[in-house]
Amino acid sequence: MDILRFATAGSVDDGKSTLIGRLLYDSKAIFEDQLQSVERTSRDRGEESTNLALLTDGLRAEREQGITIDVAYRYFATPRRKFIIADTPGHIQYTRNMVTGASTADLAVILVDARNGLTEQSRRHAFLTTLLRVPHLVLAVNKMDLVGFDQQVFEQICDEFSKFAAKLEVQDLTFIPISALLGDNVVDRSANTPWYEGPSLLHHLEHLHIASDRNLIDVRFPVQYVIRPHASSDPELHDYRGYAGQVAGGVLKPGDEVMHLPSGFSTRIKRIDMAGTPVDEAFPPMSVTLLLDDDVDISRGDLICRPHNHPRAAQDIEGMVCWMSADRPLAPRSRLIVKHTTRTVKGIVTDLQYRIDVNTLHRDETAPQLGLNEIGRVRMRLTQPVFADPYARNRMTGGMILIDEASNTTVGTVMITDAH
Repeated sequence: MDILRFATAGSVDDGKSTLIGRLLYDSKAIFEDQLQSVERTSRDRGEESTNLALLTDGLRAEREQGITIDVAYRYFATPRRKFIIADTPGHIQYTRNMVTGASTADLAVILVDARNGLTEQSRRHAFLTTLLRVPHLVLAVNKMDLVGFDQQVFEQICDEFSKFAAKLEVQDLTFIPISALLGDNVVDRSANTPWYEGPSLLHHLEHLHIASDRNLIDVRFPVQYVIRPHASSDPELHDYRGYAGQVAGGVLKPGDEVMHLPSGFSTRIKRIDMAGTPVDEAFPPMSVTLLLDDDVDISRGDLICRPHNHPRAAQDIEGMVCWMSADRPLAPRSRLIVKHTTRTVKGIVTDLQYRIDVNTLHRDETAPQLGLNEIGRVRMRLTQPVFADPYARNRMTGGMILIDEASNTTVGTVMITDAH
């Protein structure tokens, strides 16, 4: 069974946590004691019905304020597919948390309150999901029960969002009218929307084709760890030298010719192990160990690729930055630690080209710096080369994390647009 990772996004009070609670509840994916705990908490708070949002909002501050603050991950499965859900915050203060949750998603569900229509936050989240290259987008128009399941309201929001989405690079967009509170069109089709002919949300999630979203052309294997067991009891492990990591792109098979970067040395794959068992092929996002025909000096941070299809070894990077630090702004001459796949180097910001207003998509080329949750385009110079692809081509080899040198905390993310 394959795994679909999806993130929810939208304004505060659009019903993201309630929607996930409803999905878990209606698909029978929660335990009896979890449900009893939520029912008890709902009763204690004087609520008329069970508040399903409490299934994901676990922090005390989230329950008190009725908002999501941190990214909550939930796991469930149906007979067709396994799911990993990232319930991300809608509040403007927590944009960085939303970026974290959506960065690995195959699909984003953007919720819109049918009474309010598109808000500034809806546009912000749509822009961020396209910036993060989330391949599939679902606009779920929630709280349809509060507008009497009016077809006109739904179509008006769809038209407005379609016009905004035309400015963005949206690959696949689906519109679904729902009521997370009552369960309309969440797991089963609703009789209240006879004018809607599309699938329910769960049916769409179950049948969405995601295998072709991953880059299966460009072989990219960042080496994470060199495995040398040296077990004297097992003669097979005397000379075992494996290179462990997660496949970031392409398909690898025993016998394939591969090249090591930075040395440029070519060899062939002798064997591929996964959890100690040989496998016939490896593809994203499998974590495997490669055994090669020749002894090559390979260490953490190096990359294995095809001889005639390799990324650039780049020290000058251009990319879109989402700044996540409240303690310090990002400005030209800022020095940072840069983590790219498994390689860690130092870097300096040479130029801030513009800051982007995510609501109007206007570029402010006079901006002196980027503050918390702001997005802009920067140029960076690194002390050592990294093996990078554009983010649009490969999300793993095209992404970087920025780390503060003093505190060692993550302060930003970079989506690479150009590397040379």
